[in-house]
Amino acid sequence: MAGGAPKPSICVQREDFDAAAETEALCRGRADIGALASFVGLCRDEGGTLAALEIEHYGAMAEKEIERVATEALARWPLLALRIVHRYGLIEAGGRIVLVAAAAAHRGEAFAAAGFLMDYLKAQAPFWKRAHLADGSLGAWVEPKLADDEAAARWSAANT
Repeated sequence: MAGGAPKPSICVQREDFDAAAETEALCRGRADIGALASFVGLCRDEGGTLAALEIEHYGAMAEKEIERVATEALARWPLLALRIVHRYGLIEAGGRIVLVAAAAAHRGEAFAAAGFLMDYLKAQAPFWKRAHLADGSLGAWVEPKLADDEAAARWSAANT
């Protein structure tokens, strides 16, 4: 990309997003992009027991931390464009929570960057999730899973 490395496009918002429109906008007019790897994370119903997730964050901290990790991804892989959207608020089962879209000249870089970013967002991003159960009760705050931490750890400088 002329003019140096691209700037990551990051949005933390309450509103839903259109993943197709987001990725179309990322690639519009870009004949240099040969691969786009995108991931959309959805709120699952946990076998019918979960009605929604309540996602809280501290705005300035969350955006700054996501930007820090996005900048790390841009330094690690030759990306041409990068878009991250993460929602907060009450998200019903089936609703979209997060989008990561990484564009590169080749698929390997796009896949790797998208995987790195999703592993980070799942395990370490400053968001707190609370379950709203299908029976109408308020569940516990969701604890981090060991598997998520292990997935994020595979990207440490010692492992890449």
